[in-house]
Amino acid sequence: MIRFGFSKTDITPRVGVELSGFGPYWHRQSIAVRDRLSAKAMALTNGKRTVVLLSLDLLLISREITDKTRKLVADKYSEPCDVIIHCTHTHSGPAVYGIEGWGEIDVPYCELLPNRLAEACLEAIQNMKEATVSHAEVPCVGIGFNREYDKVEQPIETVIRDDWRPAKPELTETTCHVLKFESDGKMIGFISHFGCHPVVCCRQTRYIHGDYCGVATNILESENPGAVGLFLQGALGDVDSCFVHKPEKESLEALDVIAARYVKAVREGLKQAKPVTIDKISSAASRVNFSRKNLDVETLKKLLAEKENLFAQKGASDEDRNVRMSGVYVTNLRKLIARMEKDGFKNDTAELNALHMGPIAILTTPFEVFQAIKNDVRKQSKFKNTWVLSVTNECKGYAPDDTTAKRGGYAAEQVPMMIGEPPYADIHGELVKALIELEKKL
Repeated sequence: MIRFGFSKTDITPRVGVELSGFGPYWHRQSIAVRDRLSAKAMALTNGKRTVVLLSLDLLLISREITDKTRKLVADKYSEPCDVIIHCTHTHSGPAVYGIEGWGEIDVPYCELLPNRLAEACLEAIQNMKEATVSHAEVPCVGIGFNREYDKVEQPIETVIRDDWRPAKPELTETTCHVLKFESDGKMIGFISHFGCHPVVCCRQTRYIHGDYCGVATNILESENPGAVGLFLQGALGDVDSCFVHKPEKESLEALDVIAARYVKAVREGLKQAKPVTIDKISSAASRVNFSRKNLDVETLKKLLAEKENLFAQKGASDEDRNVRMSGVYVTNLRKLIARMEKDGFKNDTAELNALHMGPIAILTTPFEVFQAIKNDVRKQSKFKNTWVLSVTNECKGYAPDDTTAKRGGYAAEQVPMMIGEPPYADIHGELVKALIELEKKL
């Protein structure tokens, strides 16, 4: 019999830490806590192997913190155990993964974090018991729009109307999945899955919170005392919340509205959920070397000189965003050039995970995945309900679709340079293939 356990631990940083997600060098220091941040854990076991899935109210997670957490769990839990660490991708939490100029890492917080995450994992394992699992897929609308192929951001008066919809809803998620776990007549946990950037609050806001998905999950937990809720972020790469890049006061007002929309959808999912049979579980993992575009050192040196020259211009000021952005580029170009001159840039592998339970297959990636990639995976998947998760276990930038990659720009070219790596050569095709190959192991 499959057993399930849940736990939750507070990972809210102290007020004053820089918030992560916007730059360059924005110095977005937090001024108050709007909503607590949490690490939510679900453990499940078939008696032979245990899997723990963590959902964190954080932008990203580093490979170092993931590895430390896994070691801490392994040191105290002797049975075979897979630990998967997922982030909701809130842009109103502390920096944990270092992107130059995009929020300063707080060392004490990051040193504490693996211990807190391991505690959540071990408590969830301790809480494992038999449970009835129910599933629903319900409409979830009025949350986001496709920022690559749809209209630009709209004013608050427009998006807070109940009938607001994006011009191209088919390029976003229009449903969310809900799993409900009950034991002894009480709900012990729930999971919701949806894909949309949590960016209702952006660079002009300074409050700590989990954005629409974190606020909504906290509300749903308060409505169901004793239950722990996990939000699993889907293909958010090209989808923004319907309200984005606005002043603080308006953003906080919109946050309540959009969170309420998500609450309404998940609440309905919990109500409609029908029991499903989960008589076995399986998990698999792989590390994949995704190909990169060939960049020669001389080309990079020319680009570096171009960016360095901006600082030498008469009247150049760090008030200028272009100057600050050049600071990001020169820092990472120097690192990349040194790396290439040393070993020709030995590409790091990226971790993918797969978890199968009943009618659900969860495929995790360390990317910010675009909708078209998710759609192609679902078309080829052998499972009825396949969830593709972004930002899990580590950070490997964006996974843009073919159209966006050919066009270039922020996701395809700028972000790789921001983290000191060449752009991907064919991430759309290679990621779909890798996830389908991994799925075969389930």
